[in-house]
Amino acid sequence: MTLVHQIPLSRIQRLISRRMLESKRTKPCFYIESKADVTDLMAIRPKLRKSLGIRITTNAFYIHALGLAVQRFPLAMGRFEGECIKLAEEINVGFAVNAPQGLVVPVIREAHKKTLPEIARLEKLLTDKARDNELTLEDVEGETIALSNLGAYGIDSFLGIVPPPACTILSVGNVVPAVVCRDGEVTVRKLLSMSLAVDRRVISETYAVQFLAFIKRHLENPQQLT
Repeated sequence: MTLVHQIPLSRIQRLISRRMLESKRTKPCFYIESKADVTDLMAIRPKLRKSLGIRITTNAFYIHALGLAVQRFPLAMGRFEGECIKLAEEINVGFAVNAPQGLVVPVIREAHKKTLPEIARLEKLLTDKARDNELTLEDVEGETIALSNLGAYGIDSFLGIVPPPACTILSVGNVVPAVVCRDGEVTVRKLLSMSLAVDRRVISETYAVQFLAFIKRHLENPQQLT
């Protein structure tokens, strides 16, 4: 096949290519999926915006839940190194942002120590900096667990690639209305599809199930996150 035109890769595209290829080659991952009923979570967001004076995105809830879950299940931020598993010192959640210069991953440090409003403000600040191409090295360093959200693009569910040096990524899709049976009655609820990709050398299937169940439980009871 004759190549008609070549498109040079940007610096960020080259970096992402190397990192993702390294991950796929070196991490034997498995994947689990679940759905969370986030009807109450979606209903509470406008109330929080009014009372707190700040827009609380779904991402802020996901980041907060991730931070708390890792505190309970620390292997989710482990790293396989030779004959041992090394745990990261901080729970730093990296979240993917589609910026003009390409995909970037700002990091919210020590997410488990921050309140939901604090996370919401940081997420907005870092997202704005990413889209204005103003992120600093400090803004993107230190990721120990990852979040990828394609819900805003109408994607219902997908499987993410664990970025180095993390061993876990939570991927979330769109919040979709669905007819379900609840307390013996048919009703419409808002469901979120979640998938977890983890390095099997670090985390067992049972551990991953417990980790994802913790996140689901908190998203379904958003008062635990406020």
